[in-house]
Amino acid sequence: MDHTPAVPALYGVMAEFEDPTSLVEAARRTYDEGYRKFDSFSPFPIHEIFDAMHLHDKRVSLFVLLGGLAGMCTGLGLQAWVSAVAYPLNIGGRPYLSWPMFVPVTFELTILFAAFAAVFGMFGLNGLPMPYHPVFNVERFTAHASQDRFFLAIEATDAKFDRDRTRAFLQSLGAREVNDVEE
Repeated sequence: MDHTPAVPALYGVMAEFEDPTSLVEAARRTYDEGYRKFDSFSPFPIHEIFDAMHLHDKRVSLFVLLGGLAGMCTGLGLQAWVSAVAYPLNIGGRPYLSWPMFVPVTFELTILFAAFAAVFGMFGLNGLPMPYHPVFNVERFTAHASQDRFFLAIEATDAKFDRDRTRAFLQSLGAREVNDVEE
Protein backbone atom coordinates (compact mmCIF):
# COMPACT_ATOMS: atom_id res chain seq x y z
CA MET A 1 0.00 0.00 0.00
CA ASP A 2 1.43 3.37 -1.06
CA HIS A 3 1.37 6.05 1.66
CA THR A 4 2.87 8.92 -0.31
CA PRO A 5 0.83 12.08 0.01
CA ALA A 6 -1.14 13.10 -3.08
CA VAL A 7 0.31 16.05 -4.95
CA PRO A 8 -2.35 18.77 -5.17
CA ALA A 9 -3.51 19.67 -8.65
CA LEU A 10 -2.08 22.89 -10.00
CA TYR A 11 -4.56 25.67 -10.81
CA GLY A 12 -1.86 27.96 -12.18
CA VAL A 13 0.88 30.42 -11.30
CA MET A 14 0.26 33.84 -9.75
CA ALA A 15 2.45 36.95 -9.63
CA GLU A 16 2.20 39.83 -7.17
CA PHE A 17 2.76 43.43 -8.24
CA GLU A 18 3.24 46.65 -6.27
CA ASP A 19 1.02 49.06 -8.23
CA PRO A 20 -1.80 49.13 -10.79
CA THR A 21 0.43 50.40 -13.60
CA SER A 22 2.68 47.36 -13.24
CA LEU A 23 -0.35 45.07 -13.27
CA VAL A 24 -1.79 46.63 -16.44
CA GLU A 25 1.57 46.39 -18.20
CA ALA A 26 1.99 42.78 -17.04
CA ALA A 27 -1.49 41.91 -18.34
CA ARG A 28 -0.70 43.55 -21.68
CA ARG A 29 2.57 41.63 -22.02
CA THR A 30 0.93 38.38 -20.89
CA TYR A 31 -1.65 38.67 -23.66
CA ASP A 32 1.04 39.63 -26.19
CA GLU A 33 3.07 36.59 -25.12
CA GLY A 34 0.14 34.35 -26.17
CA TYR A 35 -1.53 33.48 -22.88
CA ARG A 36 -5.33 33.62 -22.99
CA LYS A 37 -6.53 32.06 -19.73
CA PHE A 38 -5.40 34.52 -17.10
CA ASP A 39 -7.04 36.83 -14.61
CA SER A 40 -6.13 39.88 -12.60
CA PHE A 41 -7.04 40.79 -9.03
CA SER A 42 -6.87 44.22 -7.41
CA PRO A 43 -8.30 45.99 -4.36
CA PHE A 44 -10.17 48.46 -6.61
CA PRO A 45 -11.39 48.56 -10.23
CA ILE A 46 -8.75 49.26 -12.86
CA HIS A 47 -10.53 50.13 -16.10
CA GLU A 48 -7.41 49.88 -18.28
CA ILE A 49 -7.01 46.19 -17.39
CA PHE A 50 -9.97 45.21 -19.59
CA ASP A 51 -8.26 46.58 -22.68
CA ALA A 52 -4.91 45.08 -21.66
CA MET A 53 -6.51 41.64 -21.26
CA HIS A 54 -8.64 42.08 -24.42
CA LEU A 55 -11.87 41.51 -22.49
CA HIS A 56 -14.71 42.82 -24.61
CA ASP A 57 -17.64 40.65 -23.54
CA LYS A 58 -20.93 42.34 -24.42
CA ARG A 59 -23.31 39.56 -23.36
CA VAL A 60 -24.78 41.51 -20.43
CA SER A 61 -25.94 44.20 -22.89
CA LEU A 62 -27.72 41.52 -24.91
CA PHE A 63 -29.37 40.16 -21.75
CA VAL A 64 -30.59 43.66 -20.87
CA LEU A 65 -32.02 44.15 -24.38
CA LEU A 66 -33.78 40.78 -24.33
CA GLY A 67 -35.08 41.41 -20.80
CA GLY A 68 -36.43 44.81 -21.84
CA LEU A 69 -38.13 43.35 -24.91
CA ALA A 70 -39.63 40.57 -22.80
CA GLY A 71 -40.93 43.16 -20.31
CA MET A 72 -42.41 45.27 -23.11
CA CYS A 73 -44.14 42.25 -24.67
CA THR A 74 -45.39 41.12 -21.27
CA GLY A 75 -46.79 44.57 -20.45
CA LEU A 76 -48.50 45.04 -23.81
CA GLY A 77 -49.73 41.46 -23.99
CA LEU A 78 -51.14 41.40 -20.48
CA GLN A 79 -52.98 44.70 -20.90
CA ALA A 80 -54.28 43.85 -24.37
CA TRP A 81 -55.57 40.49 -23.17
CA VAL A 82 -57.25 42.00 -20.09
CA SER A 83 -58.74 44.96 -22.00
CA ALA A 84 -60.00 43.11 -25.07
CA VAL A 85 -60.52 39.48 -24.04
CA ALA A 86 -60.76 38.77 -20.32
CA TYR A 87 -62.63 41.85 -19.08
CA PRO A 88 -63.63 44.22 -21.88
CA LEU A 89 -65.24 47.45 -20.70
CA ASN A 90 -66.75 50.06 -22.99
CA ILE A 91 -65.91 53.30 -21.21
CA GLY A 92 -66.98 56.45 -23.02
CA GLY A 93 -66.91 54.70 -26.41
CA ARG A 94 -63.12 54.26 -26.41
CA PRO A 95 -61.64 51.28 -28.26
CA TYR A 96 -60.69 48.22 -26.24
CA LEU A 97 -57.10 48.36 -27.47
CA SER A 98 -56.18 51.97 -26.78
CA TRP A 99 -52.38 52.08 -26.71
CA PRO A 100 -51.89 55.38 -24.79
CA MET A 101 -53.27 53.82 -21.62
CA PHE A 102 -50.82 50.90 -22.01
CA VAL A 103 -47.69 53.10 -21.98
CA PRO A 104 -47.04 53.47 -18.20
CA VAL A 105 -47.33 49.78 -17.35
CA THR A 106 -45.40 48.75 -20.46
CA PHE A 107 -42.62 51.21 -19.63
CA GLU A 108 -42.37 49.99 -16.03
CA LEU A 109 -42.26 46.31 -16.98
CA THR A 110 -39.63 47.04 -19.64
CA ILE A 111 -37.39 48.68 -17.06
CA LEU A 112 -38.08 46.02 -14.42
CA PHE A 113 -37.31 43.05 -16.69
CA ALA A 114 -34.20 44.77 -18.10
CA ALA A 115 -32.90 45.45 -14.59
CA PHE A 116 -33.48 41.84 -13.50
CA ALA A 117 -31.79 40.59 -16.68
CA ALA A 118 -28.78 42.85 -15.99
CA VAL A 119 -28.35 41.69 -12.39
CA PHE A 120 -28.93 37.98 -12.95
CA GLY A 121 -26.97 38.00 -16.23
CA MET A 122 -24.00 39.62 -14.50
CA PHE A 123 -24.15 37.13 -11.63
CA GLY A 124 -24.39 34.20 -14.03
CA LEU A 125 -21.59 35.33 -16.33
CA ASN A 126 -19.30 36.09 -13.38
CA GLY A 127 -19.95 32.68 -11.86
CA LEU A 128 -21.34 34.20 -8.69
CA PRO A 129 -21.81 33.44 -5.91
CA MET A 130 -18.34 31.85 -5.64
CA PRO A 131 -17.54 31.10 -2.01
CA TYR A 132 -14.24 29.41 -2.95
CA HIS A 133 -11.55 30.08 -5.56
CA PRO A 134 -8.15 28.36 -5.79
CA VAL A 135 -6.29 31.69 -5.47
CA PHE A 136 -7.45 31.77 -1.83
CA ASN A 137 -4.87 29.02 -1.21
CA VAL A 138 -2.02 31.51 -1.67
CA GLU A 139 -1.27 33.10 1.69
CA ARG A 140 -0.04 36.44 0.29
CA PHE A 141 -3.20 36.75 -1.81
CA THR A 142 -5.53 36.35 1.16
CA ALA A 143 -3.44 38.81 3.19
CA HIS A 144 -2.99 41.57 0.57
CA ALA A 145 -5.45 41.27 -2.35
CA SER A 146 -8.10 43.46 -0.79
CA GLN A 147 -5.59 45.87 0.79
CA ASP A 148 -2.58 46.99 -1.17
CA ARG A 149 -1.35 44.47 -3.77
CA PHE A 150 -2.18 43.54 -7.35
CA PHE A 151 -2.12 39.98 -8.68
CA LEU A 152 -2.03 38.28 -12.07
CA ALA A 153 -2.77 34.54 -12.30
CA ILE A 154 -2.18 32.39 -15.38
CA GLU A 155 -4.25 29.20 -15.38
CA ALA A 156 -2.70 25.77 -15.95
CA THR A 157 -5.43 25.05 -18.53
CA ASP A 158 -3.96 27.67 -20.88
CA ALA A 159 -2.60 26.09 -24.06
CA LYS A 160 0.77 27.84 -23.64
CA PHE A 161 1.15 27.02 -19.92
CA ASP A 162 4.36 25.33 -18.80
CA ARG A 163 5.00 25.61 -15.07
CA ASP A 164 8.68 26.58 -15.28
CA ARG A 165 8.47 28.82 -18.36
CA THR A 166 5.34 30.56 -17.08
CA ARG A 167 6.96 31.14 -13.70
CA ALA A 168 10.08 32.57 -15.40
CA PHE A 169 7.90 34.75 -17.63
CA LEU A 170 6.02 36.21 -14.64
CA GLN A 171 9.30 36.90 -12.85
CA SER A 172 10.57 38.71 -15.96
CA LEU A 173 7.58 41.07 -15.69
CA GLY A 174 8.98 42.51 -12.46
CA ALA A 175 6.72 40.62 -10.08
CA ARG A 176 7.43 41.08 -6.40
CA GLU A 177 6.69 37.40 -5.78
CA VAL A 178 5.52 34.43 -7.88
CA ASN A 179 3.56 31.56 -6.33
CA ASP A 180 2.08 28.29 -7.52
CA VAL A 181 -1.69 28.15 -7.05
CA GLU A 182 -2.98 24.74 -6.01
CA GLU A 183 -6.56 23.60 -6.57
